[in-house]
Parts: sequence; C-alpha cells; structure tokens
Amino acid sequence: MTEIVTEGSGWYEQLGDRAELDVSFTAVARTRSDAVRDLGRRMAAAEPALTRPGLQVRHRRMRVHNEWRGNKVIGCRAAEDLALLVTDVGELDAVLSTLVGAEPTDLHGPRWVLDDPAAALREAQKRAVADARTRAEGYAVALDATLGPLLRLSEAAEHAAPMAYRMAAAEAAGPDVRALGLEPEPVRVTARCTTTWVLEP
Repeated sequence: MTEIVTEGSGWYEQLGDRAELDVSFTAVARTRSDAVRDLGRRMAAAEPALTRPGLQVRHRRMRVHNEWRGNKVIGCRAAEDLALLVTDVGELDAVLSTLVGAEPTDLHGPRWVLDDPAAALREAQKRAVADARTRAEGYAVALDATLGPLLRLSEAAEHAAPMAYRMAAAEAAGPDVRALGLEPEPVRVTARCTTTWVLEP
C-alpha cells in the first residue's frame, strides 16, 4: 500500500473580547520606609481603576531593593507590578485613563485575547485538515492516482492564539484616551496537522 503524508495549516480570526494590561509603579526615596510610603500613595491614585467593574487583577507583585552608586547605597526603590485583565472592553478607556492619570512607570497593552477560543480553534483545525487534503489530492493527480481514505492525523505543532498589541488609557481622573482608537482587534488562532492518506492506483 502506497501512502502520502502531507502537512496542513489553517487559521481563523475573531475580534478579541478581553484585554490584558501590564502596569508598574515605582517610587525612589532615601530610606526603605519612605520609598514604600511613596509607592503606597501612587497605588492609592491607581486604586479607582483597579476596583472598576469588568476588571480583574490577576496578580500584584512588590519589589523593594537598595539603589547603589558604586559601592555606596544612596537610597531605596520600591515597585509594584500588576497584571490586569479587562473582561468588559467597554471599560477599557476608563481603566486606562485612570491608570495613566496615576503616572505609572510602565504601562503595556492592551493585548487582545479571547475568552473562549474553542470555536475559533475548531474552525482553524477544519481549515488545516482541508489544506492537508488539498495538498494530498494534488500529489495524487500528479502521480495519475486517486486519493484514498485518511489513515492517520496528528498535530504538527502546538496551535496558538497570537495576541494583537497596541499601546496606550475618559474621565476627569486622567487623560482622555478615546482618540487613541483602542478598539478590539482580531485575534488569530492557528492550527497545523500532519495527515497520512492511502494512494490508490
């Protein structure tokens, strides 16, 4: 029995319905206590954004360390890193506005993701199999043969959902970010497969 092995790939896009944000706040002072106290004031300014409906705080991590100049300690730096998930995209502008108004050290996002990528993945898998079959049929025609039934199918590589990136954050607490156009962007889900087909004379 002669076999044909082909690989197929497929993708499907749909608009992201959730947005991920990474935010960092930093304070520097002469003493550790003063640095932590200043950081607390910065975090208090950001708190209205963190308690909005439609926002999940995935984690908060604190870092405190000495600042050095040569071999001498000249102060202390305190920082807090937050990973946020906006589950209601209608809240995104207000969340970003408040966060930017609190003057973070770094703000990255939004990264658009899907709450449930299963349907998109199934469509991508269907297209991957169709692509593999089309390739196999082409080889069968080139050999003046007929493509028979599918013998084996396996994933050729791990499928993934790459995220669309845009940087930004409309309320009195911070700048108006509506003009930045931070609308949901398509998230592409991909799939790849390896197929083995019977080649019939």
